[in-house]
Amino acid sequence: MTRKILVTGGTGFIGSHTCVELIAGGYQVLVLDNLSNSRETVLDAIEQISGARPGFIRGDIRDRALLDSIFKQHDIGAVIHFAGLKAVGESVARPLDYHDNNVAGTVTLLQAMQQAGVRSLVFSSSATVYGDPQQLPIPEDHPLSATNPYGHTKLVLEEIMGQLSRSEPGWRIALLRYFNPVGAHPSGLIGEAPQGVPNNLMPYVAQVASGQRERVQVFGQDYDTPDGTGVRDYIHVMDLAQGHVAALRYLQDNEPELLAVNLGTGRGYSVLEMIQAFARSSGRDIPYTIAPRRPGDIAACWADTRLAREKLGWTAVRDIQEMCDDAWRWQARQS
Repeated sequence: MTRKILVTGGTGFIGSHTCVELIAGGYQVLVLDNLSNSRETVLDAIEQISGARPGFIRGDIRDRALLDSIFKQHDIGAVIHFAGLKAVGESVARPLDYHDNNVAGTVTLLQAMQQAGVRSLVFSSSATVYGDPQQLPIPEDHPLSATNPYGHTKLVLEEIMGQLSRSEPGWRIALLRYFNPVGAHPSGLIGEAPQGVPNNLMPYVAQVASGQRERVQVFGQDYDTPDGTGVRDYIHVMDLAQGHVAALRYLQDNEPELLAVNLGTGRGYSVLEMIQAFARSSGRDIPYTIAPRRPGDIAACWADTRLAREKLGWTAVRDIQEMCDDAWRWQARQS
């Protein structure tokens, strides 16, 4: 197991936690990141947690010459690919940037892997590829669609990887469709550090709890859900990180294939349930106001997790309170 795992976007939220789990699993880790939405100091925290510092190269997945040099200079056994822009609203405002970075960048990465003979890839996909769910829980064979440019980039890339694996046998590719990653490492040393106004619920709630923001806006309270607010499948980032290691081991231990698999908990929590759980973790009131629904938001979304359990031997084990406890521990260290 001496070959290195190249982790693109490895200083980001999910990438950094996955680096910790890879090191714990005995892997050597090399991070490639352009630091567009993260900081190099995350490597210090990874080293403090794991006792080992990942190798680090600052660079962009669109830089083919850099990628070629990385594969020549390092014995890379597999790639875990996180590097990508990920804000839905921003993707609507800047679709060309999203297609350039996410689609063109990933194609460049795949070409470099192809040239280097590296055929194992764990890809960061998203439950956004299911569009507005037609059934709950959502299985992997659910019809695919996209309601925004971000989701469209993930959908296009899944299609490209399917075409690649059919045209060139030998590829081992896991398409991991995340639901809603939240939480932080229990040490409080790494967590989600959004730049500017958070796009996701939990970091926004955390900033309200810490006094950085005045109140949470709850978009819509008239959905067909138990309390009228949107329901999502929140998954602890440490469970998600362990899912990546499980997927990597699966690819290494089995015949080449293209595997699409959900990573979620298999149950949903409403916006109000999340706010209440975070209030318990922080010991603070979290004021909120009800605002109109946002265009494109769906009422409820949670995963059918049977395939991950059957194929990867993986299941999420952390509950909503642990998610909030760990996120608050991280947030409190930032204040």
